[in-house]
Amino acid sequence: MTSENKQKPNRQAQSERPKKYNISGWVIVDKDIGVTSTRAVSMVKRILSAKKAGHAGTLDPLASGILPIALGEATKTVPYVMDGEKSYVFTVEWGSETTTDDREGDVINRSDNIPTREEVEALLPEFTGIILQVPPKFSAIKIQGERAYDLARDGEDVELKAREVEIERLELISHEGNQTVIAADCGKGTYIRSIARDMGRKLGCFAHIATLRRTRVGHFTEADAIRIDDLEMNPSALQPVELGLGALTEVTVSRDTAARLMRGQSALLRGRDAPISGKLYATCDGVLIAVGEVEKGSFVPQRVFNLGA
Repeated sequence: MTSENKQKPNRQAQSERPKKYNISGWVIVDKDIGVTSTRAVSMVKRILSAKKAGHAGTLDPLASGILPIALGEATKTVPYVMDGEKSYVFTVEWGSETTTDDREGDVINRSDNIPTREEVEALLPEFTGIILQVPPKFSAIKIQGERAYDLARDGEDVELKAREVEIERLELISHEGNQTVIAADCGKGTYIRSIARDMGRKLGCFAHIATLRRTRVGHFTEADAIRIDDLEMNPSALQPVELGLGALTEVTVSRDTAARLMRGQSALLRGRDAPISGKLYATCDGVLIAVGEVEKGSFVPQRVFNLGA
């Protein structure tokens, strides 16, 4: 067989690969239990034939709920979504603590002491506000370049430092037997599994997460979400890139100003209502142009978008 013939199968294989497109926008997935966040991103990319995608905040495989997936230019807005507040509804199971702080791990501590509803409610204020929290050993936090969960699975003794997190709200929804359902609003970096673990230790009865559902990420809620199976039948579920910037102020600029921003140059904002400071995003003729900050009356672009026709 000649070298020319050897190359033909490769060219044929390449021609048979599905074509990928430069798609930009958000798909707000209602992730099922058992699906990893990475797997969900891959499934959405395949369904929409998208070239580039990423998610805004890992959701544990045993958790369900809101997983915002950014496609194309929307990946530039991921940090702004991840900085937003998140909401959860979770079930704490009292009487046992596990290696993973959820029902997937091995039980390492047990107790027959099950708290009453009143005892749980009285404890919630201690876990509200800015608190110190030690992340679970089985987490995606990196230790000298390695993920904590990889080290823990290899049997290494993982020690993570406590860090500040902010928990805006903890509300007891129901309490029955050895389980309590709680709703939470919290900031970036908060681990719900750690809340359950630490409450169990505080009450002297041990605890872990039995169920976990994320109901909101920033401005994205369950009303925006679609199951991946339904996305197969409704690829039009793609939402605009700028929805990832919902917490920022919008400013409309002229075409000349937009051209400057697209080149990475700052531009003076004119007009009585022009913002004098802060982070904002610029649009022109309804098209997202850039994200940046106002300094001395000028818009200084930090991220530029290529969403033109």
